[in-house]
Amino acid sequence: MKERETKRQTKRDPGDGPGDPAAAVPGAARAGAWPSPLESAAIVRDQIGLIALARLGNELWWSETRPLERGRSALVRSRDGASTPVDVLPAPFSARSRVHEYGGGAWALSPAGLILSNEDDRRVWHLAAAGGQPRALTPPGAWRFADFSHDPIRQRWFAVREDHSSTPEPSNTLVQLDAAGESAGTILVGDRDFVSNPRVSPDGRRLAWLAWDHPSMPWDGCELWLAELRPDGTLADARQIAGGDEESIFQPEWSPDGTLVFVSDRSGFWNLESFDGTSRRPLHPHAADFGRPQWAFGLRTFAFADAQRLVCSFTEAGRWQLGVLDFVAGGLRTIPGPWVAIDDLVAMGDRAWLIASSETAAQAIWEIDLHHGTSRILYAPTPPFLAIDAISRPQHLELPGRAGRRVYVHLYPPTTAGIDVPTGERPPLRVKSHGGPTGAARPGFDPTIQYWTSRGWLVADVDYAGSTGYGRAFRNALRGGWGVVDVEDCVDVAKFLASEGWVDPARLTISGRSAGGYTTLCALTFHDVFCAGACAYGVGDLATLAADTHKFESRYTDRLVAPFADNAELWRARSPLHHVDRLSRPVLFLHGLEDRVVPVAQTQSMVEALRARGVPVELLLFEGEGHGFRRPENQQRALEAELAFLQRWT
Repeated sequence: MKERETKRQTKRDPGDGPGDPAAAVPGAARAGAWPSPLESAAIVRDQIGLIALARLGNELWWSETRPLERGRSALVRSRDGASTPVDVLPAPFSARSRVHEYGGGAWALSPAGLILSNEDDRRVWHLAAAGGQPRALTPPGAWRFADFSHDPIRQRWFAVREDHSSTPEPSNTLVQLDAAGESAGTILVGDRDFVSNPRVSPDGRRLAWLAWDHPSMPWDGCELWLAELRPDGTLADARQIAGGDEESIFQPEWSPDGTLVFVSDRSGFWNLESFDGTSRRPLHPHAADFGRPQWAFGLRTFAFADAQRLVCSFTEAGRWQLGVLDFVAGGLRTIPGPWVAIDDLVAMGDRAWLIASSETAAQAIWEIDLHHGTSRILYAPTPPFLAIDAISRPQHLELPGRAGRRVYVHLYPPTTAGIDVPTGERPPLRVKSHGGPTGAARPGFDPTIQYWTSRGWLVADVDYAGSTGYGRAFRNALRGGWGVVDVEDCVDVAKFLASEGWVDPARLTISGRSAGGYTTLCALTFHDVFCAGACAYGVGDLATLAADTHKFESRYTDRLVAPFADNAELWRARSPLHHVDRLSRPVLFLHGLEDRVVPVAQTQSMVEALRARGVPVELLLFEGEGHGFRRPENQQRALEAELAFLQRWT
């Protein structure tokens, strides 16, 4: 318990709250119902999501999700990052892909112009560098496209295509798109369950890509392939150069001089390596993760500044950092900055640009002077929600878990200006179980967490076993244990905080979305710790999930639990729907009616079974929403409903 030993060496007094108890305001509202300056309408209206960065000449491009445009992903550009940002394409164009349902990699730039996957019609569109009107490159049909790479010699594009006209599941292939025509593409790699990251070498002579098959997920194991490109754009001499069933490869990328650099976890951590055409070598062995789980396309943790240096982000102790790596001579130089979460980056010469957030400020675009190590914010679309002294800042704790495991948690104490937890009172707890489950808690400023802490809640954002950012062994600790290990870690965090006097043991709640919703339901069903919970588009029955979910995750549970064919009873034992007789705590359910990842029938079955037993439940269904809520009115309704529900039962 490193953090606990250094920051808090004595057991917390039951009456203590965050800050000085003597400063408590007489007659203040009970913790959990403090008056807060942070309103739900402002959170959903004003929070702009920054998704991806690109640099072309003296222009910086990015995409941003706009709540007031019904979640449209708009493309924006600015000259030298200094001029007023302007939209590249008008509504209804929305740069969003639905490949693997989670999308990503929906647009790319080259000297030939812009290519993007448009959300509404799922077609690929091209906008020439000289401007003019966008032109469709693919016809209407059952195809989805993502992860584009430009071939500078043949003036074509490579992409991942998902064909939903095939049965019994969509086919995922690597295709070539002709920039001068209109077709669904020519298949180059079509014999694998999944492909990603097609990347053309600077001289146009070689193509690298990733591939993997069921039941692996890309963070379990995938393969890095390399092939020669013939004059007609077809492949020759394809060979696997890295990866396998137990090695995850992330972000293959060509340096300006034609060296292939990628991230591999064969050392136990996602570390940077290079391939010179004959052999591979580590660039900077380090007990930190320089990669992340490939839930979406287009994810990036490093970018080349020049032929010798790359700018990279990596995570240690739950926080992301920035560094410059000389991948020829070796050596990593850390660039200091306030950011704790880095989402994307690009570089050119002595400058780099990041999408990043700090503990006190939401996502912004930062410009970094690599030579001097200085930084400044170029663009911050989301206004400040709270005064600095009203923001709850996370503490990263490492706690002992069961069976020798460690448990990590970002702890947000109740915080708001002028109010403290009165002496003799302990705040309520909201355990937050992140999705994935191969994901991670994010310490960057999140106004939805502050929505709770500013009302007097303590929020524990748990990195349970299986979370990323702590190496492969920790990530693999969830194999075979989903619904048990993750739940035990969340339960043990709640018990620890209650026993140490951080929170009221009678006011412990848990919330989660997607896989985190499954963890929430298991915690409420199989443990008697939490007094209430909230489950958003979560899993109630594992067998139904495997049968009904989309292709990308259809075999995910084989490793998280066990292959179904010989383990049907185990799957049933881990499914809350089949044990509703053990669930007696109030539950709020929220679900989108168009969810293709976790179909809404999962939630409806749970609600019907619990209502039949007289368990207090509330169900909110959202029209036009899929796996997650994008419309601001629905986000606001969900946030307010969860607060009201958990307040009622605490």
